Amino acid sequence: MSIARIPLYAALAAVLLAGCQRAPEEKDVEAAAQTAVEIADPAPPVTGREAPQFQFSDDEIGIALAPTPGFTLHRDFSRSYLSDGAWKTFAAPDVRGEPLVALVLDGSDKITAAELRIGTSTDSHAVVTCLDPPEGATTEEPDEVRIDGQAFRHFRAGDAAMSHYQSVDAYRHVRNERCIAIDLLITGTRPEVYDPPTTPPFDEATARARLQEALGAVRITR
Repeated sequence: MSIARIPLYAALAAVLLAGCQRAPEEKDVEAAAQTAVEIADPAPPVTGREAPQFQFSDDEIGIALAPTPGFTLHRDFSRSYLSDGAWKTFAAPDVRGEPLVALVLDGSDKITAAELRIGTSTDSHAVVTCLDPPEGATTEEPDEVRIDGQAFRHFRAGDAAMSHYQSVDAYRHVRNERCIAIDLLITGTRPEVYDPPTTPPFDEATARARLQEALGAVRITR
């Protein structure tokens, strides 16, 4: 139902008529004027909680990322310090998937880098084996972790050489006939191999803590 706007003079007239045999008091005139202003220029309606603002959102896949200070968003996995751009860590070469989005911790370089990566696949083999950890790569038993209220299979894996290392906390989930892979990846070159030794931008413990913060920005929207 629409509300007609009442002109200021009409509100004032209503007060004068209500006074009948007496002259209007100043307070009555002021009150009428204020009422007229409020009717002519009503306050905006009160709405519910504002829709969340995402720095990344894919409605078809049903995943989004809330703003994450201290990270830079990329739409690929192609950083010069990481040669493996597969859609998930330890992905089989014959299983197709799509790198979706990455959050790169500010300061990451060839010495030490940290990224949250999200990749997906609708390949039938990828979906069937989505929750399986890679053989020989896990360092502890898989467990279940809730991300935005949804159950993900979590496992920790690593790969180390004389000069390079890689550590990953992997989270896997099947949704809408699709495998969703979230990897918290830390990789780099051991600083002592440089002459003189080079100081990394952050240590591994700091990187892991920051990546866990970024994981809290993941939203499941579908």
